[in-house]
Amino acid sequence: MITGASSGLGFEMAKLFAKDGYDLAITGSSDRIFEAAETIRELGVEAYPHKADAAAYEGVEGFWDFVSDLDRPVEAAVLNVGIGIGGGSFLETSLEDEMRLISINITGTVHLAKRVVHHMVPNSRGKILIVSSISATTPTPYETVYGPSKAFGFAFAESLREELRETGVTVTALLPGATDTNFHANAGMGDTQIGSSSKNDKELVAKQGYEALMNDIDHVVGGDEKTKKEAEDNRTTSETEKAAIHAEKTRP
Repeated sequence: MITGASSGLGFEMAKLFAKDGYDLAITGSSDRIFEAAETIRELGVEAYPHKADAAAYEGVEGFWDFVSDLDRPVEAAVLNVGIGIGGGSFLETSLEDEMRLISINITGTVHLAKRVVHHMVPNSRGKILIVSSISATTPTPYETVYGPSKAFGFAFAESLREELRETGVTVTALLPGATDTNFHANAGMGDTQIGSSSKNDKELVAKQGYEALMNDIDHVVGGDEKTKKEAEDNRTTSETEKAAIHAEKTRP
């Protein structure tokens, strides 16, 4: 089961599962989810697409109802859907947009995780991947709400992992660095340093997340060695210094 599977990391992750023989229940917010399902079926498995608005309670619950109606055990769940907002300071950005981000990145993740956990624990097995971000390890000026939403996802994953330790259900967090998806363009960050910089290969990041999930690793930083070093450096750099560094990358 994968959210945000129309394109980007979610779609790449879906292809990895398909190549290992998993059937897929996938969701996305546009009709592209049906095109993604066709591509997945070409890999020799079944794909069940569902279009839903991840910002709405009814959208999240509707996808879970869709999955439940398949009447099959969910062996793995990738909670990948997420959006960013850039293009200006908190003073300038829209409250409506930021509340939507919180609804998708935080509320929707908790909502779907609750349904998945209640499904998996009675079966005494299952794997959950929560897609966070390297932004979880630093203040994120000019993405002032996005970074904290991803910090929540990382802490949530690690907390849930410990709670489920004896249940047979594992939880892994993926922290991608900047990746070659439409994320920064969709976030209105095309005119920023990070928006125009080189990105990590999405197939590599998806593979790193997939392998961490399958090997029961608590979290993995997705990207090249430079990205991994950045995450490591963030552990010892002061918050004010990291904020200034990030601002240079994200200021319009």
